[in-house]
Amino acid sequence: MTERIVVGAALVDGGRLLAARRSAPADLAGRWELPGGKVEPGETPEAALVRELREELGVKAEAGERVPGQWPLRPPFVLHVWTARLLPGSPAPAPLEDHDALRWLTPAQVWDVPWLDQDVPAVEGALAHLGMDTTEARGT
Repeated sequence: MTERIVVGAALVDGGRLLAARRSAPADLAGRWELPGGKVEPGETPEAALVRELREELGVKAEAGERVPGQWPLRPPFVLHVWTARLLPGSPAPAPLEDHDALRWLTPAQVWDVPWLDQDVPAVEGALAHLGMDTTEARGT
């Protein structure tokens, strides 16, 4: 089975990380994730990230650096995370597709939401890459 990449965005604005609450499918609804989605055939991961953020959140964004690591999802999918930022003049993010709420989380608030289990290590990796220390907030 060929591995398929799912891209996730560590979308940061003003020192805050954007989290998106899933509305579908039913087994994931109500849990939080980094926004993003599947890379389509012939598409680069960075292009997929920009497209997914436009489709899911209605924003104009650009991909930054890839966060080191990859995280297994259900086979054959694996999560890769990139930093991302909103472009000047972009509309504010809105939950347009597969999400019913968004939250901008400060480092102290990152662990206030119930992340999808498979997103927890990716969020930890992204925060470390971004230099956002949340150790005290998580109580570890």
